[in-house]
Amino acid sequence: MATAIDDFYAVIPAGGIGSRLWPLSRADAPKFLHDLTGSGHTLLRDTWNRLEPLAGEGRIAVVTGRAHRAAVENELPGIPDMNVILESEPRDSTAAIGLAAAILVRREPEVIIGSFAADHVIRVPHLFEWAVRQAVETARKGYICTIGIQPSEPSVGFGYIRKSGELVIDGAPEAALVGSFVEKPDLDTAKAYFADRSYLWNAGMFISRADVLLAEIAEQEPELHASLLELAAAWDDREARGPAVDRIWPTIKKIAIDYSVAEPAAAKGHLAVIPGHFDWDDVGDFASLAKLNSHGRKNDLAILGENARVLSDAASGIVVSQTSRVISLVGVRDIVVVDTPDALLVTTSEHAQRVKGVVDALKLTGRGDVL
Repeated sequence: MATAIDDFYAVIPAGGIGSRLWPLSRADAPKFLHDLTGSGHTLLRDTWNRLEPLAGEGRIAVVTGRAHRAAVENELPGIPDMNVILESEPRDSTAAIGLAAAILVRREPEVIIGSFAADHVIRVPHLFEWAVRQAVETARKGYICTIGIQPSEPSVGFGYIRKSGELVIDGAPEAALVGSFVEKPDLDTAKAYFADRSYLWNAGMFISRADVLLAEIAEQEPELHASLLELAAAWDDREARGPAVDRIWPTIKKIAIDYSVAEPAAAKGHLAVIPGHFDWDDVGDFASLAKLNSHGRKNDLAILGENARVLSDAASGIVVSQTSRVISLVGVRDIVVVDTPDALLVTTSEHAQRVKGVVDALKLTGRGDVL
């Protein structure tokens, strides 16, 4: 599996603040620029390292905001300038992935692209590689393909993909058609999905021939498609690129690729799925971060921070420290403490999803200085 795939290009959308991880994740230091696993690398760098054996040197593009260009290039010093695709402002995943597809198809008309978020955690890399290689073989047959994660528990935190009929594709023995997408369920429904085994977590990974992906966008969102082609035509001309982005990008419709591409393609029988048997987490909140770093043991206290000074007695949960302050925890369960120089968060794993509400409240009160 060490050989790179000749016609494959990896795309890493690196956007989104990760507001449920405030005050650790912020506008100027979003989730993908943090080491959240103790690997010694940011999530972005870990993503790059996973994809390089599949795509090969020089065949990974990153789509990110202009404000994060320097940080991204610092994390990925080997990335060619032409493969750093900058957004002037966030316009959601269809614009980000569609623009990358439109640029790359001009350079390589039959290219297959794979989109993989910059801020997910994936373990057991050889199983990830096997899933991607199956997805590429499926894409060669004209399908838009996604990788769904085989659930390890009845989670209510993820959307689901329902598999339908199996496909017969050489090199992709697990390929199946997608029957439907399902929004985040309640617990009883999640338990039923887990028992069924034909339901997979939606991890937001898409692999497709670039021209096939663009054709689906053209059918569903023709104005957006036209804008992407106009931008792509100017992209490799440095003098034309900036003015084109300033003029066109703010007018592009905000829409997630799930709605513009995946769901319509599934309805027509054009969307396939490969089950992923690797460990995966989108690190959506501090509860998942605690679980990730305590290896699922409920009585553990996970501690993140190079110089963290934590004393604990009969405590569990997670402490993230960016200061030299001594943090003492006595007799508290499932605690979340995030200590930064200008903001302190204290909550519990049960209420971790509500952190986004704090961010919204800070925006309303004009406290943008801590966002």
